[in-house]
Amino acid sequence: MDSAALTIPDHRHILGMRVDGTSYADAVDRVLAWARDHQSRYVCVATAHMVMEAYDSAEFRQIVNGADLVTPDGMPLVWGLRWLGIKEAVRVYGPDLTPAVLRAAAALGIPVGFFGGAPAVLERLTAAAAARFPGLNVAFAESPPFRPLTDEEDQGYVERINRSGARILFVGLGCPKQEWWMAARRGRVRAVMLGVGAAFDFLAGTKPWAPRWMRQAGFEWLFRLATEPKRLWRRYLRHNPRFAFLFGLQVMRHIASGRTAPAR
Repeated sequence: MDSAALTIPDHRHILGMRVDGTSYADAVDRVLAWARDHQSRYVCVATAHMVMEAYDSAEFRQIVNGADLVTPDGMPLVWGLRWLGIKEAVRVYGPDLTPAVLRAAAALGIPVGFFGGAPAVLERLTAAAAARFPGLNVAFAESPPFRPLTDEEDQGYVERINRSGARILFVGLGCPKQEWWMAARRGRVRAVMLGVGAAFDFLAGTKPWAPRWMRQAGFEWLFRLATEPKRLWRRYLRHNPRFAFLFGLQVMRHIASGRTAPAR
């Protein structure tokens, strides 16, 4: 697909944050088209957590709304798009989108890179990707320190990414850190950046996947809470009830108004 021929996907705003009615095929086509044209872009994979981060921060909301693509990673956002009028909306889940892009990149000979994750996770991820996708060119793989980077360190990472020739860069810094990072480096990093969060751990095999039925039913958060309670309980306790209540109000207003235009 020629990037010049790409049209903006249908979208809705969920609590003020844009979510696109894309699909795996559409998202892969867009990423590959941008990569072939040597464009600097960034893609967000959106969950209810991201929506609430954007709801609480106008600046972060602007970052997500300014992304080149925002996929509905979580089932609540898929249901939200359908309730708001995009009846054909489907989930575009980061841990499934990542291998789909890697497969296409391997077939087309497009170099890729990985930025983020713990060193051991990154080592297992790159080995797993190379074994699963023969011919894949992993041109860059680095794990930054878990602290703010100095200006010199940041510039060093940007220069190494660009020197590597990676045209697609998977960023696994976690939400909202990875979205801030990508937005600040659009135009500096000469690659399509995908903020895929926990996909690094899932694809490396260092964290268990929720059963498919739980992912499809929207209960993945419950599985993750059960496997990582100390890390995730505050996030889910703070965000999930507020998301359900506030988005429920948005849907009721939308239905009462009888609107067919994109809800904001």
